[in-house]
Amino acid sequence: MIILIGSQKGGCGKSTVAVNICAALAKTGRDVVLVDADRQCTSTNWTMDRAVKPNLNTVHSVQKYENIRETLLDLSQRYEFVIVDAAGRDSRELRTGMIAADILLVPFRPSQPDLDTLQNLQQIIIQAKDLNPKLIVYGVLTMAPTNPSIHESDEARDYLLDYPEIMLLKTTIRDRKIYRDAMSEGLGVVEMDNKKATDEITSLMQEIISW
Repeated sequence: MIILIGSQKGGCGKSTVAVNICAALAKTGRDVVLVDADRQCTSTNWTMDRAVKPNLNTVHSVQKYENIRETLLDLSQRYEFVIVDAAGRDSRELRTGMIAADILLVPFRPSQPDLDTLQNLQQIIIQAKDLNPKLIVYGVLTMAPTNPSIHESDEARDYLLDYPEIMLLKTTIRDRKIYRDAMSEGLGVVEMDNKKATDEITSLMQEIISW
């Protein structure tokens, strides 16, 4: 299965979602490869930090830019899961990745600048589905306030009703320090002692791959 994580805006927690999906899959013994298609190399740096730590389940990693379609299809023949971290913009990597992917997961923050990108992204998705009709597209709210009295997440969910090509997941990834700590150590939150963050990632996995 090829899961592409991409959006049209940086700073939405895209790489954080990608590496945590990989860590969760690896922890359950799944054969997973992380494709870093973002020249900022955030995911690659995470795998390098992870590689020097003993007793962690392996997450394989490759870097690929420009047209990534054939690479993804090839890797999907060799790995159970191919997780792709694409650049946070309208890129060649994002567009060619959509043509190969089974799932496009779109992280976005509950902020107007993030929401403003969805109209153009929906048009790109429609074009991609002409070439890849099996593509399933999910949206997930990320970096949402942990304070329940702040209603930004609810407002963002209402906004998504205007974009039927993007199915909004029930899971919300909150803005928790543990995600930043895990990233800096080459870990996923499921490998650390934080129940709330672990529950968020577990819920995300259950929604996107019926885990």
